[in-house]
Amino acid sequence: MLEFSRNHLNSFLPNIFDGCSAEFSRQCWEQCGKVGLLALSVPEEYGGKGLGTLSTARALEAFGKGCEDGGLLFSVAAHLCATVMPIVEFGHDALKAQFLPKLGNGEWIGANAMTETQAGSDISQLKTQAILEGDNYVLTGTKSYVSNGPVADVYVVYAMTQPQHGSLGISAFLVAREQLNVRPGTPFNTMGLNSTPISSVEFDYCQIPKQQLIGHPGQGSEIFARSMQWERTCLFATYLGTMERQLERTIHHATHRKQSRRPIGKKQAIAHRIADMKLRLESARLLLYRACWLMDQSLDAALEVSMAKLAISESAIQSSLDALHIHGGAGYLQKTGIERSVRDAIPSTIFSGTSEIQRDIIANRLGL
Repeated sequence: MLEFSRNHLNSFLPNIFDGCSAEFSRQCWEQCGKVGLLALSVPEEYGGKGLGTLSTARALEAFGKGCEDGGLLFSVAAHLCATVMPIVEFGHDALKAQFLPKLGNGEWIGANAMTETQAGSDISQLKTQAILEGDNYVLTGTKSYVSNGPVADVYVVYAMTQPQHGSLGISAFLVAREQLNVRPGTPFNTMGLNSTPISSVEFDYCQIPKQQLIGHPGQGSEIFARSMQWERTCLFATYLGTMERQLERTIHHATHRKQSRRPIGKKQAIAHRIADMKLRLESARLLLYRACWLMDQSLDAALEVSMAKLAISESAIQSSLDALHIHGGAGYLQKTGIERSVRDAIPSTIFSGTSEIQRDIIANRLGL
């Protein structure tokens, strides 16, 4: 299975994203489905590749190296980790059979709807409610910052079913866009990841069959926490691929760009920056692989996952800034793609749990 991660993707990546623009493209999405990116960790019986966490991360790392569209990378990984995997790991058989094949082959796009304007890191403050009325749950509330929100066909929505229990009263639901009173908002303009469509989504007395409950009532916090483990590992694997491509491009520039008749890479100030880029990449990669391996062994990986996410996100920003600095004026131009990598890296310390949240988790695991 590990061979799929590199050899299979590397044979397709140079060609499948030709023509993908800075805007979200259904064509590119369908191409991702054709090569298996949208179903890497989906069981084979539902049309997936059946990969574990580490193999999935390696495949997405290769995707990150071969595709320069950070927004597409993010959309694909968020779809897989935060929409598909909750169904895989917690959905009942009928739900899996109904939704996984189309989510995996590129026909449908998935989105995760958890965050609200007043409930970011503190999910106990969710205002969206789902009330059981007969055979349906009635869903009411508005979600903000929903990645893939404007184009999604399916949403994993978290809502309070027992508000008196705080975070233990949250349940997870699978909601199809075609269901009545699902209203995606106007796409936001963002600093980076520009081809990821992001918006609010309103659920206005939306009736959902109770069969579309994921897991059990009150299990939403557990489902969300598990999806964040997938996201903090496999989504952030795409940044490793981006950092590797960025390093190779920077080394090439430093060996060919000359000042005073010598390649700038011969200057200690430049060489040391590149050495630090390499150190960050390899350190973050090892942290990530260890976290993924622990997840595959069904061991407690909360500490390792948070350390990997923290290391990758902060390394991605610093290495992007170093690459821009080494490229000089050329790095500041949009046509080189260097400045784009800076903009795409900046939000990595915010989504999937801020750097502060990761440090809190690490400190907690250390008994502090």
